[in-house]
Amino acid sequence: MISTRRTSTALALAGLLLAATALPGCLKVGPDYKTPETQTPAAWDLPDDKFLKPDPAAIQRWWEVFGDPQLNELITRAGQSNLDLRTAHARVKEAWANIGVARGEIMPALSASGSYARQRGSEYAPTPGGVTFDNYQIGANASWEIDLFGRISRSIEAATADYQASEEDRVDVMVSLYAQVATTYFTIRATQAQLAATNENIQSQKQVLALTQSRFRNGLANDLDVSQAETVLASTQAEVPPLKITLAKSFSAMDLLLGQPPGASAKLLGEVEPIAQPPRMVAVGAPADILRQRPDIRRAERQLAAATARVGQDTARLYPSFSLLGNIGLASTNASDLFRSGSYLFSLGPQFNWNVFQGGAIRAQIQVRDAQTEQALLNYEQTVLSALKEAQDAQTAYVQQLARVEHLARTVSASRRTLKLGLELYKEGLTDFQSVLDAQRTLFQYDNQLAQAKGEAAGNLVGLYKALGGGWRAGQHADPAQGPAIVKASADQRP
Repeated sequence: MISTRRTSTALALAGLLLAATALPGCLKVGPDYKTPETQTPAAWDLPDDKFLKPDPAAIQRWWEVFGDPQLNELITRAGQSNLDLRTAHARVKEAWANIGVARGEIMPALSASGSYARQRGSEYAPTPGGVTFDNYQIGANASWEIDLFGRISRSIEAATADYQASEEDRVDVMVSLYAQVATTYFTIRATQAQLAATNENIQSQKQVLALTQSRFRNGLANDLDVSQAETVLASTQAEVPPLKITLAKSFSAMDLLLGQPPGASAKLLGEVEPIAQPPRMVAVGAPADILRQRPDIRRAERQLAAATARVGQDTARLYPSFSLLGNIGLASTNASDLFRSGSYLFSLGPQFNWNVFQGGAIRAQIQVRDAQTEQALLNYEQTVLSALKEAQDAQTAYVQQLARVEHLARTVSASRRTLKLGLELYKEGLTDFQSVLDAQRTLFQYDNQLAQAKGEAAGNLVGLYKALGGGWRAGQHADPAQGPAIVKASADQRP
């Protein structure tokens, strides 16, 4: 009768603790996270130019605006093979697994055990001994912490936010990777164009040198003209090795981005192709759009959410924790009696722990979490400001570089006419050779500048798209180059 009453009392206490679980989060201590309100300009301070417009930017697959199949292929290869991106994928998987670790704490823990021992106690021990016997035991133990003050649920919040931050980091790596691939590709094409322009100028200068040598042999020019023509030709030829070095380094950089051994990109891109030119008009949207489009901003916001949750996680340590403990089993000194009703044993009851005094360590830890949350908030605000600055600077750089390309194109055209007219006048003896030399140097200089400027214009557009966020928005977690990403918990969905 007494045993029955004690069992009923234990079950009643367990029922009270179980009823406490019906308070879903209403006792969670610590601050509840709220997305920070961020002020952004109503519109960009756009240059007074025809190349930009404030319309919504549709730039999810921005590399396709160049109409270059090889660039598209490179982006796809990078999305499949780049080692940094694959590492970022692994970090996402790690963060997802950590959510499972945190969620495991909210469920009961159950373990089973069994043992056999041949035992004998000392005859001279305080308790009677000297008897040898067998001891058979089979049992199960269970424990369940009641998350009354939200320690476990806050840890789940933090782990979930960490996972979402890692997913945004993966997207940020992807955006940066594709921008690097495109920029490197345009550097390769621009360097190839510079080499082609240099070789074209070398051929032209060889013809001029042959002309001066012929005129010198016929007494129509002096040795100074020949020497100056040789100097111009040699100086132009000296520009070829640095360009080849730049090209080789760009090929190696592309190999690394694609996750392939050296030499693969040179085979793929060795044939000279024109530099893909950017479109004449680019939509840049509104400043507020980058809060949704840029993964680094979304990552900083999720890091702030995780830091906020950890404040509550540590605050819960100031309060008592309640658990329900129990075990059930069988024990006997004879194997034949182990499964009889008399071998049955159990224990069930509540337990609580309370860190009454720890020398202020818990409150100090809470202060640490508060400081980390403040840092996360400041980092978020700084990330937003840096993103706005980067986007504004990218717009200016793109517009001004396009203007430079136009001016250089006219300069090269005029330089070609100047050299042609100078040669004709020189052949007729109406001008000295110095004007021809000056025209050659000018044409070579601006030919190279134009090729470089075209590559930089394309690269600046890549930088503009990257600054605007690369086209990915919250909720759009599929990789346009390689298909859907791994399982994703959205910002408003807790696993």
